[in-house]
Amino acid sequence: MPSPAGHRTSSPARGLPVGRRGFLKTSLGASASVLAAPTFAGWLAAADAKAATALAFVDDYRTNVAANLTADTNAVVRILDGFARTWRTGSAWNTGTVLSADVLRADMRHCAEVTRRRTDAEARKAFLYDRRHQSYAMIAGLGPLAGLYQDGSLAVTSITEAPDGTPATTVNDAVPAGAPAGSALGAGAHDSALGKVAELVDTVRGPYASGNPAKYAYQYPRPWRMNEDSEVVDTGRTDAYGFPVYDSEVTVAPQLLRQRGTSPADDGGFPSGHTNAFHLAGLAYAYAVPERFQELVARALELSDTRIVAGMHHTVDVIGGRVMATALAAAALADPANADLKAAARAQALAYFEARTGATADTLYAYAHAAGPDTDPYADRAANERAARPRLTYALRRHGADRPLTVPKGAEVLLETRQPYLTAGQRRDVLRSTALPAGYVLLDGAEQWGRLDLFAAADGYGAFDTDVTVTLDAAAGGFSAADSWRHDIDGHGGLTKRGTGTLTLTGANRYRGGTVVAGGTLVAASGEALGRGDVQVTAGTLRVAGTLLVRGTYTQGAGTLDVTLRTDGGAPLRVGRRAVLGRGSTLSLTLGGQHPPAAGRILAVLDAPRLRGRFDRVELNSDRLRAVPVYTADGLSVRLVKR
Repeated sequence: MPSPAGHRTSSPARGLPVGRRGFLKTSLGASASVLAAPTFAGWLAAADAKAATALAFVDDYRTNVAANLTADTNAVVRILDGFARTWRTGSAWNTGTVLSADVLRADMRHCAEVTRRRTDAEARKAFLYDRRHQSYAMIAGLGPLAGLYQDGSLAVTSITEAPDGTPATTVNDAVPAGAPAGSALGAGAHDSALGKVAELVDTVRGPYASGNPAKYAYQYPRPWRMNEDSEVVDTGRTDAYGFPVYDSEVTVAPQLLRQRGTSPADDGGFPSGHTNAFHLAGLAYAYAVPERFQELVARALELSDTRIVAGMHHTVDVIGGRVMATALAAAALADPANADLKAAARAQALAYFEARTGATADTLYAYAHAAGPDTDPYADRAANERAARPRLTYALRRHGADRPLTVPKGAEVLLETRQPYLTAGQRRDVLRSTALPAGYVLLDGAEQWGRLDLFAAADGYGAFDTDVTVTLDAAAGGFSAADSWRHDIDGHGGLTKRGTGTLTLTGANRYRGGTVVAGGTLVAASGEALGRGDVQVTAGTLRVAGTLLVRGTYTQGAGTLDVTLRTDGGAPLRVGRRAVLGRGSTLSLTLGGQHPPAAGRILAVLDAPRLRGRFDRVELNSDRLRAVPVYTADGLSVRLVKR
């Protein structure tokens, strides 16, 4: 919330009712009596009661305007009210009261340590993303599609490098001289080849998406104006740039010293506006280009982290910016007024990238992930996950017991293009089963938008709390035709796979309700992929990628079991109880490895304590060998013979 360029105040505390030496009236050390009440559980109950009487955020988000600065009048201020458990706003920018000493002290220590260890390269990076239009900065999350997007959208920036030291003046992004006609900042021009996507980004970042009302509502000073005890201490001195010097261990990156807000009362830290903007743009791009959904979420989290590295924001500011952006993006995407636009943006992006890459809806995902980490910084999914997870909570500590999440109304729209084969209710189940646990005070505000973990949700269910039936359609293309669920899925429910498409399970799954393959292909990509229950194949294909353990009973009345024969002699399918094979069942065998076995070898296929029945048909992918089944009471092997 910067003030106009050139406006400076040499003593921001002048005329305000502060304590000795300019301290906030209540320091962390003096806040113990405040912490005694209310209890955390009591606060949660009060927050729930308040939320129950309010409109859902997605129905009320248009109240986020400058005239509304209270939780009762502004939906954004309301969903951020977890911060009200930590900080009580004062009558002025430096008269607030600390309520949670442990939270704010840990926050300040984290910020101080990050800026103390900041390298020159990190400072330069922080400058770029402070000054560059946030919607443009997010484009890099598109990876191999980023350059194509810039060409098609005519998106440009003038912030291409960081200065060695502190610039002589303020720096702002602009359309650079010599840019192609029609070029635009941010997401690009609305009349470009990707104009609908640019328009969607700008709409999600529309007039009701500002963080300024919440900044004025909470009036939480930026970290460089505070010390470890969350006190504002004005030393009475000014620096070389005319800014007051505060007693703080958090230092601002040299490149940004002149870019700071000059009016503390108009320059609150919570929530971070840049963070809000990064995530809003990222989720809009992710809706239009879901092939890069997870990478865009990771990009938004990384760029938001540069606000802490810059010394411009607290960790709590960044968390608050993410929380509000998640809710605001869902509200804009769920708004019926934007239904045609979001559909047009998705269709336009898909058609454009197919035309420019030669890919199809089925192969665009592979193209979008074809680059290595040397050109795509988000190529390593595991590295993205390692970086993303701690940025969801930073220095926050959990208090109290976990409790199930009631997914906020409308949140499921955020996964609408990423998991189009699921119903709205199923997408809500995905969000709930992958959510962060309760007990993080900033995340447990009204509606608990902060508990949503969109990076994790992109990988499908975290638990089957009820039986799940999923239908994928090969003809629909994209994620509707094929997707992977990567979590270690728990729960007492089971899975039924229908349709003609392909679903891959990669986790060490623990769900107990059993698995039914009733159409299409279910790929078991780990030994524990099918959980701990019975497995039935009634139609379609069960493909075993490696070795699969079925802990219960395996029954195949029809359909195909597709396995790769192991040259070490181990059975690809091991059954814990019994195996029952019926009429119409097919066994499809693949010879694996660079050196396939020779004729005469006997290779195991299925081990079980008891085996009943036989496959109607046995196929082998070889033009020189055929497989002769050898059944026993406790398993099946095949002898390879020449054709």
